[in-house]
Amino acid sequence: MKKAKINEPRRTFVKQATVIGAGIALSSLPVSAFAHAAGKDEIRVSVVGCGGRGTGAAAQAIKADPGVRLVAMADAFRDNVEKSLANLMENPANREAIMVTPETMFDGFDAYKRAIDMSDVVILATPPGFRPAHFAYAISKGKHVFMEKPVATDVVGIRQILDTARDAEQKKLNVVVGLQRRYQSSYLEVADRVAKGKIGDIIGGQVYWNSSGVWVREREPDQSELEYQMRNWYYFNWLCGDHILEQHIHNIDVANWFIGSHPVSAQGMGGREVRKGKDHGQIFDHHFVEFVYASGAVISSQCRHQPGCLARVEERFQGTKGSLVVDSSNKGLIRNKKGKVIYAHDGSNDINPYQQEHNALFEAIRKGQFKFSDAENAAHSSMTAILGRMATYSGQEITWEGAMDSNLDLGTGVTSWDDTPPVLPDEEGNYPVAVPGVTKFIG
Repeated sequence: MKKAKINEPRRTFVKQATVIGAGIALSSLPVSAFAHAAGKDEIRVSVVGCGGRGTGAAAQAIKADPGVRLVAMADAFRDNVEKSLANLMENPANREAIMVTPETMFDGFDAYKRAIDMSDVVILATPPGFRPAHFAYAISKGKHVFMEKPVATDVVGIRQILDTARDAEQKKLNVVVGLQRRYQSSYLEVADRVAKGKIGDIIGGQVYWNSSGVWVREREPDQSELEYQMRNWYYFNWLCGDHILEQHIHNIDVANWFIGSHPVSAQGMGGREVRKGKDHGQIFDHHFVEFVYASGAVISSQCRHQPGCLARVEERFQGTKGSLVVDSSNKGLIRNKKGKVIYAHDGSNDINPYQQEHNALFEAIRKGQFKFSDAENAAHSSMTAILGRMATYSGQEITWEGAMDSNLDLGTGVTSWDDTPPVLPDEEGNYPVAVPGVTKFIG
């Protein structure tokens, strides 16, 4: 496969992202390019991936513009589609916008194509292992896209996302990615002050997603191995990429955003101390990574899924002139070198960032503007988390260049229920798990 080159981000990136809320103001489109977004015309939306996040994103899209019409839904599982539609219909405010019929409820591995074909805007919310293929198809069909993070689980997928991102820009198709902190007022206000030098140059920081963990779906009688892994997708790397990628990407993305680049190397440690049953598949329950940036800044990254331990989800940075702390609860504090608070964000009237990212996307589409091109930044942040995973799994220092030159492919080419999943359990039902010092990725 041809390797995609990643251009080094410029220091101006922080300022650009801050001013326009994570999109890149690129150009306006002729009205003819938005046949279903002008005046009172409807904006047809389809959702691909009908779990909790896909259902929530569909509701937020409906709320974002009175002309939105949900016309199609797709998922590998029919029951997911039915549950999602039922949940959406429970809210009377959604019902007028829902035009889904039994004929436009699609299931199976090729369901995404039929749903995407019917829409102007597509919501991509399946497990992230499928994201590169779904994104590529949506852009090839000329659709605007909202897609959830992360955008891939391996290096091969990252390259595909970067290629498709360039196609989207050439076609002037808006792409918003669900890294919602880039649309959240507290983060935007703090990022603006970072760009203006309020804490000087960032020299270090700590980013955290430490919690008790997420759901587990036990194996049901008569399930095939592929169906079991798809239902319990969070615990299989070809589908999820481990929680350092699927969840901690939010905090890692903030580090890249505020520093204005991606790291050049990573080293760290991790393992399975608490969550290590057969239903826990392959992933670790803790990771600690030191990301080193070209400027010399070092970001310490922690993510943990262990009940009864300190819970913390936030970002802290230290600069040559001061420091800051910010988190998803709308807290944002900046202090000078003497510890005096020089900025405190009051988030009492802030819009929910999950809603704001849809408001911004549909406003741009309604106005015929090409304003958002999030896929490349999301690919960089997804790759940063993958880099961290490679470091913790191997116990080695991994460089960005070395990782991008690798051909890491977790086997996300499953296209039918007849396929064999890329990982299988042993005779005792245990799945292959990385062993630091033994597992290798580079050289």
